[in-house]
Amino acid sequence: MRIFAPNVVAAKSKFWYYASLLKKVKKANGEIVSCSEVLEKKPTRIKNFGIWVRYDSRSGTHNMYREYRSLSVAEAVTLCYRDMAARHRARANSVQIMRVEEVAASKCRRDHVKQFHDSSIRFPLPHRVVKSQFKSKIVAKRPNTFF
Repeated sequence: MRIFAPNVVAAKSKFWYYASLLKKVKKANGEIVSCSEVLEKKPTRIKNFGIWVRYDSRSGTHNMYREYRSLSVAEAVTLCYRDMAARHRARANSVQIMRVEEVAASKCRRDHVKQFHDSSIRFPLPHRVVKSQFKSKIVAKRPNTFF
């Protein structure tokens, strides 16, 4: 079972919460064998992640699929928690991460993720200020920041 938590204590607590939902087991009758952080195989390559989420809103329980571009699974899940808090006012304890998978570029559904799949993508560089220690700080004309 993969659990996303800020520390070991919170991870163990979430584990017992999900274990009690799945099976009739209590903390007194079970034992956690190991709790370890899973590191990324390629932490320098950006990937697309699909996250299946279930959350409790003020009106009921909802299922959701979300996509994020990130370097690691943990970073994508952090983005998901922040996004859910911002867009849906869902607190972290009401959000349940059901599944996280790396998604191929051809299988991505969301436009805000697909827009970065272009290999010849270019970004504008507006308002560039040339900083030089040799140039005078006080000059007669305004600096040109648009090239």
